[in-house]
Amino acid sequence: MTRIVIVEDEAVIARRVARLSTEILGPDTSVSIAASLEDARALVRPAAPDILLLDLNVEGRDGFDLLHDPILRRSPTIVVSAHTDRALEAFELGVRDFVPKPFGRDRLELALRRALDDAPKPPERIGIRSGDGTLFVPMDEIVYARGAGAHSELVLTRGRVIEHDRMLDRLEQLLPPHFERIHRSLIVDTHRVEKLVSQEGSRYCVVLRDGTTLPVGRTRIAAVRRAIALKS
Repeated sequence: MTRIVIVEDEAVIARRVARLSTEILGPDTSVSIAASLEDARALVRPAAPDILLLDLNVEGRDGFDLLHDPILRRSPTIVVSAHTDRALEAFELGVRDFVPKPFGRDRLELALRRALDDAPKPPERIGIRSGDGTLFVPMDEIVYARGAGAHSELVLTRGRVIEHDRMLDRLEQLLPPHFERIHRSLIVDTHRVEKLVSQEGSRYCVVLRDGTTLPVGRTRIAAVRRAIALKS
C-alpha cells in the first residue's frame, strides 16, 4: 500500500488532490489530509509516508517548516503551490517535484510516478563490523535494539544477541521507519508489538508477539500508541 499525506488547508483542493492520487495510483493507496502543520506532524510521527504532497501556505504558515523534521527526510516530497517563485528554494531543500497551481491530472500523475520511481528502497540488511570483516544482518531478523554504553545490541529472532559498534542514537538513523524509539535505551520493530499495557505507578510496557515485555518511557507513550494504531 502506498501511503500519502497531503498538507493543504483549502478543503476543495485537498479533496481533489486526494481523489486524483487514488485514481492515479489505484485502490491500494492510503490518503490522509492535514489542514495544519501540527496535524501533518501528528500524521507522520508514527512512520514517514511514501509521498508527502505539500502546499507552501498552510494557514498563513510556511510549509517548508515541515521539511526540517528528520522523519520527513525519508519521504519523497512534492510541492503543490501557486508560489512558483519558490521553486528553486524547494529543489535546494531536496523536494522531488514542484507542481504549480492550477494543475491538471497529467501533471500530478507525472509527479507521483516520478516520486515513487525515485523513492529510496528501505535497506534489507544492516552491516556490523565483526573482526576484520562485516557481518550483514537482515532487517527482518531484528526484534529490538538496546543501548549498551558506547555501543548497542541487536536482539534478533530466536534470542540471538549481536553487539553493534554504534551508539543507539546513531543506530536509530540506520533502521527503517517501522522501528520506534520506545525508551531512551530501546528501539523496537513495531511490526512485532502485540499491545501496549499500563502498569502500576503510571508505567507502561509493550508486549511483543513472542511474549517479550519491554518498558516504554513516559514521553514515548503517545508515539507508541500511534504506531500500534497505524499497524492495525
